[in-house]
Amino acid sequence: MLQTTLFVPTLKEAPANAEVKSHRLLTRAGLIKQTASGVYTYLPLGWRVLRNIEAIVRDEHDKRGCSELLMPALQPRDLWEESGRWSEYGPELMRLKDRKDRDFLLGPTHEEVITSIVRDHVDSYKKLPLALYQIQTKYRDELRPRFGLMRGREFIMKDLYTFSEDEAGLDEWYSLISEAYTTIFNRVGLETKIVASDTGQIGGKTAHEFMVMSEVGEDTIAYCNECDYAGNQEFNQLNDGDACPVCSGSVSTAKGIEVGNIFKLGDKYSKSMNAHVTNKEGKRVPLMMGCYGIGISRTLMAAVEQHSSENSILWPKSIAPFDIHMIPINLKDENLKTMNAIYETLSEDYDVLLDNRKERAGVKFKDADLIGIPYRIILGKGLKDGKVELLNRQTETKTEVAIDSLKATLKSLI
Repeated sequence: MLQTTLFVPTLKEAPANAEVKSHRLLTRAGLIKQTASGVYTYLPLGWRVLRNIEAIVRDEHDKRGCSELLMPALQPRDLWEESGRWSEYGPELMRLKDRKDRDFLLGPTHEEVITSIVRDHVDSYKKLPLALYQIQTKYRDELRPRFGLMRGREFIMKDLYTFSEDEAGLDEWYSLISEAYTTIFNRVGLETKIVASDTGQIGGKTAHEFMVMSEVGEDTIAYCNECDYAGNQEFNQLNDGDACPVCSGSVSTAKGIEVGNIFKLGDKYSKSMNAHVTNKEGKRVPLMMGCYGIGISRTLMAAVEQHSSENSILWPKSIAPFDIHMIPINLKDENLKTMNAIYETLSEDYDVLLDNRKERAGVKFKDADLIGIPYRIILGKGLKDGKVELLNRQTETKTEVAIDSLKATLKSLI
């Protein structure tokens, strides 16, 4: 894509309300724009990153037998009265009325809707197991939206719901999706800890969170230095130096950003909403449910927190908005033919952003650092000798490469 046709409104300074590094960089790099407190527009570069994250999420869910659907954000009060959550959820629930004075809400989650769908179409164990997911905008009337995409009133989320005949089936799904989440976060370039947590407003009997360690995280994680145990401090009440409840090793604490969560709901919703199936013995039993969420927009934010400096993003290759950023230093007529030939050749195999703006080199490099594409090809003085400069931003190494061998060199890297 030509940079002159791509909307990338980079800024020299971050807005005054940008408190954390990711908020500052995402705004300065032209990936997001605040529309209202806790409400953001995803600009073209930010949207490309989100779509790459979503593609990985879809791939790992689809290969495990999950089916994608799309449910309405607008939900009727009646369903939430069935589950009991209309009065229990609290002031974070975005409530509204239509012109006929009927109550609705903008969904923060979709347990009620998915349960109503499945109860109307699944009446026998023979139609199980079943896993349905969506990627959709969610809503939460936060009292104090903060830290950019960390805690907003509107956010993008993947939510998955599993249905089984019994608890053994639920346990199988829980293990399978936990493994999928580990793979997903590895693929998007995030290091996470799996943390035992409270079930909160979702409910159920067991829950775990996937945490990215970060000093700007809102949760405190107490984890063992000897084994894999980790828990949200609100849940386990452990402090630095305490004994691990699993192996008696020493506990440490650190801040974390929650990017995913998984819940064993059991029959919490199926019982109250009368979602039953006939089991192998011919008895009517409530469906055993699980729900599993990934904050897509929060994952984008966490990736910037984990992969950036104060003035530069460095996207993991798997979610970068483009594979390669081409920067010509001099747009003289004699260079244009070579530049266009390189661009067209590379575009056959890679997503390439060509900075064809009539800007000074310093401006182009500063914008390129902000945007954070992992590989940069610089067309400079060596062009007359048939060479370009290749910068691998992950290793900060520069290599002079002959144009004829550029494709082969990139193939070994990307």
